[in-house]
Amino acid sequence: MRPIFVFDAYGTLFDVHAAIDRHRDTAGPDADRFSAIWRAKQLEYTWTLTLAGYYVSFWTLTERALDFAFSAVPAVDRALRAPLLAAYFALDAFPDARQMLQELKARGHPTAILSNGTPTMLAAAVEGANLGVLLDAVLSVDVLRAYKPRPEVYELVTARFSCVPGDVMFVSSNRWDVMGAASFGFRTVWVNRTDLPDEYPDSAPGVVMPDLNGLAGLA
Repeated sequence: MRPIFVFDAYGTLFDVHAAIDRHRDTAGPDADRFSAIWRAKQLEYTWTLTLAGYYVSFWTLTERALDFAFSAVPAVDRALRAPLLAAYFALDAFPDARQMLQELKARGHPTAILSNGTPTMLAAAVEGANLGVLLDAVLSVDVLRAYKPRPEVYELVTARFSCVPGDVMFVSSNRWDVMGAASFGFRTVWVNRTDLPDEYPDSAPGVVMPDLNGLAGLA
């Protein structure tokens, strides 16, 4: 069986900092710090709520994280709230995403997204990047009302494709997500776009790459 390539969405296929990039001049010199806080809080909320056994949609958490970022970085004008949320709803795909997916499909590999994003968010991002024809499935945690790295999330893939974990090549730029996928039994690729140090030594990635280029060669 050809490996099933499954991708995290945010940070892996779609650039989570593209929203601030569209409004960088208005955001000012603190734009990068602001965007980093927004992303960090967005993820933190998914982990803490899941640990507490509580669920709030990823879009609502994205809004709450943005509001925290405005409070933490008051130099960024709150008038940017609506434009930033609109930009986040349809983030830019990384330049290597479409070409890589085209190559995988040409080689006959099933492809999918597995994401914390809501179905509406994911549909908008996929449509905006024109990736829909290159994906066999777009899977959201929303059906479970729990976030990664809960093992039930990764089980959505094996249920959808009627496969075992070893049939799946899971690709993510988030090291904690790779940890969760590896613990579940997926073959894993960590796309370390920003050259971060490794962690989670008990759940090492199978492959580490600086971007998505050459991914199809792993099959």
